[in-house]
Amino acid sequence: MVGKSLLLCCLIFPGTFATSGSFWHITDLHWDKNYKVENGKKVTCESSNGNQAYQGGPYGSHACDSPWKLIQSCVNAMKKILPDPDFIVWTGDDTPHVEDAKLSEEKVRQIIANITELIQGVFPNTKVYSALGNHDYHPKNQLPGHENQMYNKTAQLWVKWLEPKSVKTFNKGGYYTEKLLNKTGFRMLVLNTNLYYKQNLETEKDEDPANQFAWADEVLTKAAQDKEKVYVIGHVPPGMFEKRRGHSWFRPDFNKRYQELIEKHHAVILGQFFGHHHTDAFRMFYNSKGVPISTMFLSPGVTPWETTLPDVINGANNPGIRIFEYDTESLLVQDVVTYYLNLSRANMGKIKWEKEYRLTESFQVADASPTSMHQVLEGISRDNCRLQQYYRFNSVNFDLSQCGPPCRASHVCSAREVDYQRYERCMVKEAAPAALQGAPLGVLAVAVSLSFAFAWP
Repeated sequence: MVGKSLLLCCLIFPGTFATSGSFWHITDLHWDKNYKVENGKKVTCESSNGNQAYQGGPYGSHACDSPWKLIQSCVNAMKKILPDPDFIVWTGDDTPHVEDAKLSEEKVRQIIANITELIQGVFPNTKVYSALGNHDYHPKNQLPGHENQMYNKTAQLWVKWLEPKSVKTFNKGGYYTEKLLNKTGFRMLVLNTNLYYKQNLETEKDEDPANQFAWADEVLTKAAQDKEKVYVIGHVPPGMFEKRRGHSWFRPDFNKRYQELIEKHHAVILGQFFGHHHTDAFRMFYNSKGVPISTMFLSPGVTPWETTLPDVINGANNPGIRIFEYDTESLLVQDVVTYYLNLSRANMGKIKWEKEYRLTESFQVADASPTSMHQVLEGISRDNCRLQQYYRFNSVNFDLSQCGPPCRASHVCSAREVDYQRYERCMVKEAAPAALQGAPLGVLAVAVSLSFAFAWP
């Protein structure tokens, strides 16, 4: 009977494991070349911007960007954990958080070159899909919507990874598209979303910087005609930053256009993979009927640097890297596995990149599809234990404090609503019950009425 059961399993699930593939996603390495440890204790770095370095050591400090030793450790850990990935996604931000006067075009290019050489040396036969970050340009954030020397020179650094036609569009605007692993039916779309960053004065008056929206629309339209499935990668994401109420990255019109692009082409888009936040988070996209249609995964950064944004509490993280497991026949994201380095232990000599969590196990979902990620969101919005778990993962096990009602509203609403206005309505709706605990009945009635009014689409 046992033998027949095993045979039946083989017949029912043929090729289950054969169709599974894996790829790495790394982002926000932010190498500080001037990081130093003196006398085994005192840490100095340019990226601390005058702040005192704490919990510092040879592998980094939360007041600073990454030392080279941390970056080497990260890439070598990737090789040890998953030595032969199908490909690597690298979504940029390689230079330190310092003022522009301390960098130059040549210094930025050299930092990108050194990290590129490291990755190519450790993974010589692995395809890398690389996107520009807002710190991968000089001056930072000011990436233009036209051809320039820095786009051209970066393309030269990545020429081993880029197809000739990709070099042409990269030179034009820092973006490109290729068949994923040169396979028929699969495509990678690499965007330069730094063009939409509200701190980018170069594109402030452009309706469609570098014609990227129109180009992406054409690529995705043709993908549908050719029955292709697409992954989208970029650096700066749309929507709100979960650690600061109302803090967005895109200009409003660009945020809306990006949403419209995803909504129009969601049938061919099987995953979006971005960075910039340094945190572990995700963003949901829904259609007009509230059905989940796409998920954007925000992978944690390698740098442990604590953000200097005002009003952000505990804005640092442990270094993180991530494996995505996917179905090689459909491109469905099956699972997400995050690995991290406990920085405090590493600086004491206990250097171990360990598994932090597996998405399907920790959140008890079938896979990482939009439907399952919606279930994850519902879980953290309703269950305080799930919320605390998500909050701990958000900082890669650095911030272990309690996520109270305002924190909960910010995390839930930033994941649920990429649209700026709907986000604000969500914040009012989610904050009202917590703010009115123990309030008089009359006040509660008025507040509930207001929350429904704001929540109306």
